[in-house]
Amino acid sequence: MTKAKNFGAFKGHRFPPEIIAHAVWSYFRFPLSLRDAEDLLAARGIIVIYETIRKWVGKFGTKYDASTRRDRPAPSDKWHLDELVIPIRGRKFWLWRAIDSNGDALDILVQSRRNTRAAKRFFRKLFKKYGRPRVLITDKLGRYGAALKSLALGIDHRRHKGLNNRSEGSHRPMRRRGKITTRFKSPGQVQLFWTVHDQVQTVFRTRRHKRSAPAYRQSRSDAHGIWDDITCVLMAA
Repeated sequence: MTKAKNFGAFKGHRFPPEIIAHAVWSYFRFPLSLRDAEDLLAARGIIVIYETIRKWVGKFGTKYDASTRRDRPAPSDKWHLDELVIPIRGRKFWLWRAIDSNGDALDILVQSRRNTRAAKRFFRKLFKKYGRPRVLITDKLGRYGAALKSLALGIDHRRHKGLNNRSEGSHRPMRRRGKITTRFKSPGQVQLFWTVHDQVQTVFRTRRHKRSAPAYRQSRSDAHGIWDDITCVLMAA
């Protein structure tokens, strides 16, 4: 393949931006491994090894993440928080995750502890990025209450397992994806992947079951338009 004359963030890459953008989108949008993404491209006559796709995902994933976060509307004032255990090389790590009442992911943080200090660190990250919510809903883990008490923010904290079904239900795609991508080598790699994954899913999660067929097709087209717009911005950067 002749080297493409790329510009902006894509400068220096042999493949055109459209192929790179499609590979990154496919990897984060669907439960694919890097080798699966390689096979999908090969079926279209595009020969690229999975290690190259890994580099694309690492470099451009964060750029798409930053763009989608910048353009998304402000979250609702009711947040749901939960934590999920992630095994990495025989050790347990905890993925702390927050979503708003619309089901849109706010942020995640991978930590080696599940204590009050870890909860405070996650709260500070959220509040710095989005401000303070009106209501926080968590399970009955006592570390949440202790962290909020020490921060003294006056937020309505509701602790009940039944109230936090939205957050726990949002873990299902992560568990399905985790069975495929089981070879994370570090907490930083997990942090990068799930941060970008959540934002891509927020854009392309069109809630099909709540829409008519024409409305669903339009929302899907809008989501792809957003992705293409970001690609054009990166080309001009």
